[in-house]
Amino acid sequence: MKTMQFKAYSGAGQLVMAEVPTPQPGPGQVLIEVAASAVNPIDWKLHSGMLRWVKPVRFPSTPCFDFAGEVKALGPQTSGIKPGERVFGMLPMQAYGSAAEYLAVNAAYVAAMPDNLSFQEAAGLPLAGMTALQALRDQGRLVANRRVLVVGASGGVGHYAVQIAKAMGAQVTGICSTRNIDLVRSLGADEVIDYTRNEASPLDEPFDLIFDTVMNQAFSHWRPSLAQDGVYVSLLPQLGLILHSLTLPLYSRQRVRFTFVKPNREDLAYLGGLAQSGQLRTVIDSVYPLTELPAAFLQGQTGRARGKIIVAVNAYHHPA
Repeated sequence: MKTMQFKAYSGAGQLVMAEVPTPQPGPGQVLIEVAASAVNPIDWKLHSGMLRWVKPVRFPSTPCFDFAGEVKALGPQTSGIKPGERVFGMLPMQAYGSAAEYLAVNAAYVAAMPDNLSFQEAAGLPLAGMTALQALRDQGRLVANRRVLVVGASGGVGHYAVQIAKAMGAQVTGICSTRNIDLVRSLGADEVIDYTRNEASPLDEPFDLIFDTVMNQAFSHWRPSLAQDGVYVSLLPQLGLILHSLTLPLYSRQRVRFTFVKPNREDLAYLGGLAQSGQLRTVIDSVYPLTELPAAFLQGQTGRARGKIIVAVNAYHHPA
């Protein structure tokens, strides 16, 4: 089968096409013919060497975590999934490699695709969608009628966070650039703030939860906008934030927390249910064929993608 691989730590230009044996599903696994994958910031951060001291990569290495496709075979002791079923999911952090034509994956990381999503739409959802869900529900303890601020509301994680928070009954404010205001409103945000006009000033009304998907401002910038018992959730455990998370409880009811996505079938099914009911959609920034994965990585590194960058792995799954 065809796959894209890095031979060593390097930039996206070093991704090359490779032929490798088609994997065979082991106990509890399914073999999936991959129709589409997606690019996330963690993909290029891992393979550039930025995280080599935290999570080293073994080479040659096939990147990407998200997938959507069709079940082709089941391994021994695998249940709950049938051959021919359309599925989507995410590989665990220690087992990336979905930029390939076939994938053997534990059934615990796979769920049935919603009928109303294309393979490309479903492929964008797992990593970013579960990150948003787990940040809001598990770290932010979000319940109905709370005020939520999503920083980076038009990005991969952010655009899902706006929709999930609305589905949970929250009052949602999104921060984005001027060109994305209409998009974020269309996702259901009650208010939208143009950061190019408000970048220097904290917001007036306090928020119960601030979910920062961008992390280009210090916590001190957001703290005046956080309720007395509010929670600030970040995607990245920077040193300063770790210190705040440890010291804040000594003198304040405010909290700083971090989210690290944990793929599981239950959360995939929850997101699939929201998509099926029309409460959650994938905004697709761009679609690249597998052979153009380097260009997809470069697009992701600009930090300006609206929604998700999708990789079409098997084009015949996407009729015109």
